[in-house]
Amino acid sequence: MKLKKINRGHAARPVKANKPKTTDDYLAAVSPKKRAALEKLRKAIRAAAPEAEECISYQLPAFRLNRKFLIAYGAASNHWALYPGSVVQCLKDELKDYDTSKGTIGFPADTPLPPALVRKLVELRIARIAG
Repeated sequence: MKLKKINRGHAARPVKANKPKTTDDYLAAVSPKKRAALEKLRKAIRAAAPEAEECISYQLPAFRLNRKFLIAYGAASNHWALYPGSVVQCLKDELKDYDTSKGTIGFPADTPLPPALVRKLVELRIARIAG
């Protein structure tokens, strides 16, 4: 199934205009529907990297591991995005139905990434950090 292409413009614009200090600040500023979807993504990342710590990076909720950026995620007006860095290129076939760029995966608000795919992306990032 090919997902419809989303219009991301130049970059995903965070939903929150004010700068969030914590992930909970960021999530509190989004609608309940978006919050629920982002919480699922947060849970999938946490399950794949329980030792990672949450932080804010570029005004987006993120995780870091051993003080290094691991992954970030966020919501814009009509889509969500996951920012796993260059490991996107490693899973091109599995991500062919999603809107990808060098280090970003964009997906429609009504079609979240499967938790198994999120786990793979996080595991690849962990391997890169350990590398």
